Amino acid sequence: MPDRPIAVAMSGGVDSSTVAALLVRQGQRVVGLTMQLWNQRRLPQLQTGESSGRCCSLDDVYDARWVAGQLGIPYYVVNFEADFEEQVVRPFVSEYLSGRTPIPCTLCNNFIKFDRFLEMADSVGAEKVATGHYARIRFDQVSGRYQLLRGVDTAKDQTYFLWGLTQPQLARTLFPLGELKKSEVRRLAAELGIPIADKPDSQEICFVPNGDYAAFLDAYLAEQGVARDAATGEIVDRSGAVLGTHQGVHHFTVGQRRGLGIARGEPLYVIATEPARQRVVVGRGEELLRPSLVAGQVNWASWPPLTRPERAQVQIRNKHVAAWATLHPTEDPTRVQVAFDEPQRAVTPGQAAVFYVGDLVAGGGWIEA
Repeated sequence: MPDRPIAVAMSGGVDSSTVAALLVRQGQRVVGLTMQLWNQRRLPQLQTGESSGRCCSLDDVYDARWVAGQLGIPYYVVNFEADFEEQVVRPFVSEYLSGRTPIPCTLCNNFIKFDRFLEMADSVGAEKVATGHYARIRFDQVSGRYQLLRGVDTAKDQTYFLWGLTQPQLARTLFPLGELKKSEVRRLAAELGIPIADKPDSQEICFVPNGDYAAFLDAYLAEQGVARDAATGEIVDRSGAVLGTHQGVHHFTVGQRRGLGIARGEPLYVIATEPARQRVVVGRGEELLRPSLVAGQVNWASWPPLTRPERAQVQIRNKHVAAWATLHPTEDPTRVQVAFDEPQRAVTPGQAAVFYVGDLVAGGGWIEA
């Protein structure tokens, strides 16, 4: 029997529950930890009365405790609400108001699930942490570095949200589901007697219960007592011609087509937002194409820092098909210039650019321009 336990991040879903059950079956000592991240009773005007489909809901905490009891493992709920608001929610709000489109799940992974959670694992004496993410980790003897790889189930692969993991974090992390398909995980959960084997996957962001980011921003700012300046502004084309008006640039993101409130003889898309001028710039689909981007705050998950141009496939959205490009180092080691072989559609500031070589996640960064 191993001396030190493995801390499992139990979200109350089938994936993390299966991870805990697998490790118990392997004879590992397991401690279940659930992170309480957001008070679901906040901003009641946004509540729909339906908690299913939401990440980290109160029902999820109940389910995680239930599974831990069935497995006979120690279980604790850890309140990270203050850290979550500081590191995830407030940057999310700030980015949207600055005309960028942030990814809260990546922020949560970088600053909560693989940072504060590791500290909590230390407090229970755990050497390793395990999660239900669909990703893989291996150690490369030649480079002496841990490597992050896509999960075998490409439809469930979550590495686009994990590029911020550091070498010390990868060294202590286990992804037991990385070699499995989701269908196999559900069958395995049933075999292991997990009582929530058929529970649907969560789809929504935990602090945006109805999926309406703009409504959340308005409600959160009102709760904080922040007086918004007049948010109305103009919708213009590239030439500056006014085509309509809007109720706030935070209602729009690059590439958006629906909800523009203007009618023309051809489809129009948001090609830029200008918060300082309260303007939304729209244009034709081809105007969304960009030959390059600059990524900042780059983290090299698997590669050493870039010293010369390198080839990689670059993914600029969660569902985007990674496109071949050349990565160019800059004078600032935390920034990379990405030159695509073919122009890419809707390169969106605030999203992530993640660099892949096959299944290997070389690194990634935040799209600046």
